[in-house]
Amino acid sequence: MTTESKQEHRRGASPLLGSATAGLVVIGALALAGGLLAQQGGLTGALAGGSLALAVLVVSTAVVNAVAGVMPGASLLIALLTFVLQVLLLALVAVAIHDAALPREEFARGWFAAALTAVTLTWITVHTWLYTRLRIPAYDLPVSPRPGGERS
Repeated sequence: MTTESKQEHRRGASPLLGSATAGLVVIGALALAGGLLAQQGGLTGALAGGSLALAVLVVSTAVVNAVAGVMPGASLLIALLTFVLQVLLLALVAVAIHDAALPREEFARGWFAAALTAVTLTWITVHTWLYTRLRIPAYDLPVSPRPGGERS
């Protein structure tokens, strides 16, 4: 019999995978609704807005997770930097869509905005919910045996 502690690190669903799956479900639902209610323009707008939001969130979260695994001290700086870059990228895309003057039959801006907002809110909710259920230890126990050791 041994009293050795068995450390278990992360358990449960991956927050990145779970949030991405929830985002895909929202994109599908909004694309279906947009296609039924606003024909091609609603479908295209919902797919474009949801896909853009999901792509930006997945890439930025993966970058922050990778940096946190390598250099935990730099993770806050990288998280803030990716947040600023997310906002700039989304603003540039919104301005480009506004300036493109696409016909409403081909691209519905309302469905674009709705999908962008819905995917972002879903991502934040699911990601927070999954991260709060992870078992992440505050510190790692030493691997070496305790002082005094075990008897043979």
